[in-house]
Amino acid sequence: MRARDGLQRAPAAARMATMATLTVCEIFLSIQGEGRSAGLPCSFVRLAGCNLRCSWCDTAYAWSGGEPMSIPQVLSRLEQLRCRRVEVTGGEPLVQPETLELLKRLCDRGWTVLLETNGSLDIAPVDRRVVRIVDFKCPSSNQEPKNLWTNVASLTDKDEVKFVLADRADYDYARQKLAAHQLCRRCTVTFSPVFGRLDPAEVARWILADGLDVRLGLQLHKILWPQQTRGV
Repeated sequence: MRARDGLQRAPAAARMATMATLTVCEIFLSIQGEGRSAGLPCSFVRLAGCNLRCSWCDTAYAWSGGEPMSIPQVLSRLEQLRCRRVEVTGGEPLVQPETLELLKRLCDRGWTVLLETNGSLDIAPVDRRVVRIVDFKCPSSNQEPKNLWTNVASLTDKDEVKFVLADRADYDYARQKLAAHQLCRRCTVTFSPVFGRLDPAEVARWILADGLDVRLGLQLHKILWPQQTRGV
């Protein structure tokens, strides 16, 4: 009887995964603008909804709204883009529980899968095949107290950490956290100046003066398409 029950439950679980619905802001093909994959073609799934309200956010349009899509619908749309490198971003993707299943399904297809997450939610449940890009918040964001520093223990050498910097105080904060958590020993770290607000050359000088082994992030997509605010 137990074996029969188990056989009955397995198809039901598969059906539930198939029917899982995500709220999607946009799906598009672009050039990856940041991190280790910068410059490479990449498909993006931008999910709607976010638990933070960063002062310099450049995707506030994803805080709400969006279109309900099943996971098969998302996968079908990505197939049409014909790029097997995909980043799931937001908003904040992990506010939607179904994101974990989407990430798993993408990995099962053998794709290169990246997740950009804001550092306030637990990354441990994310499939370990995913490159997890954790965007810890600096003071200028007004969201710094919400950083979940226990996430550091989950990082592997294929993951990435990003600090968005709006001023020198943000840089000093990121430098301190870099040392306190030995982040460069764990994964790639990017210091990304807020576009149009902090001169990247100034950040470069700070990095060189302090001998930091971090990547300078220039948001390549904004350099390529400065007038475009969505779908890049």
